[in-house]
Amino acid sequence: MSFRRGQLRYFVTVAEEGQVTRAAAKLHIAQPALSQAIAQLESELGVELLERHPRGVTLTAAGEVFMPKARDVLAKEQDAALTAQSLARAGKGIIELGFVGPPPKLSTPELFAAFANALPEAEISLRDLPFPHGSTLSWLEEVDVAFCHRPAVEPGVRVQAVRVEPRALVMHKGHPLAQRAELTVAEVLDETFVGYHPEVQPTWAGFHSLDDHRGGPPRHMTVDHAATSLQMLGIMASSPAVTTVPFSDAKVAQQVLPDVVVIPLRDAHPAVVSLVWRTDNHTPLLQALVAAAESLAVGGADGRLPAGA
Repeated sequence: MSFRRGQLRYFVTVAEEGQVTRAAAKLHIAQPALSQAIAQLESELGVELLERHPRGVTLTAAGEVFMPKARDVLAKEQDAALTAQSLARAGKGIIELGFVGPPPKLSTPELFAAFANALPEAEISLRDLPFPHGSTLSWLEEVDVAFCHRPAVEPGVRVQAVRVEPRALVMHKGHPLAQRAELTVAEVLDETFVGYHPEVQPTWAGFHSLDDHRGGPPRHMTVDHAATSLQMLGIMASSPAVTTVPFSDAKVAQQVLPDVVVIPLRDAHPAVVSLVWRTDNHTPLLQALVAAAESLAVGGADGRLPAGA
């Protein structure tokens, strides 16, 4: 049985929202049109999927069984569409690279020089990404590869280290510690750290708050929560909060915000800035970029990876 375009997405959205009105607003369609589309789907299937009541809708027993199947179909359709987009870009000699933090051409120009030497006709399109959230697979959906401190590694995801470097503490120049030439982890564990949005991957956010040294989140965090690099910089510029980032990224941020200072953390675990991509992406452009990263990680003086990297 074939479904009209959008019917499954409409059904899943209504079921997730629990209310046709909210679902219609999320889908940007009129409520009567959404209700009609769901009714048509139920008619074609010959079974009622949603139970209507004054406060909204809930799944029927049949709806509970149908829901994961509908989600699976939507996920496969989305995956096929993204794969087609990636292949189309590759056919034009373009690879889309998402990044977190400063543009990587500023912090790691040697990677792009190595890639250009290997494929001088290829083009890298850059996209600023929000902090890693949800599953890494879903976070990577709209790009061919991401460049950042490594997010959560899960089945279907590959990681290649590009550079390994110290972490630096970033703070406003008015902070009491701002005049120090360097700091130790013990000296800053009790500082107020930038808070991260609840959807940001906890391990990734925790790395920036020194949770890997403290054994848990900081006691003091900002009320404002950052989900993007720009939001994090905004919090840094208007509060006494601190955060840690890879040293090269910190120096680029300092150029953007003159009121921010960068202080090396002498004994913090190093940051491993990496390329991250989906294992089902086999385009030659991606393979060439990964090969360039491998040559830098193995050959450079700073490319020696710590245990487990």
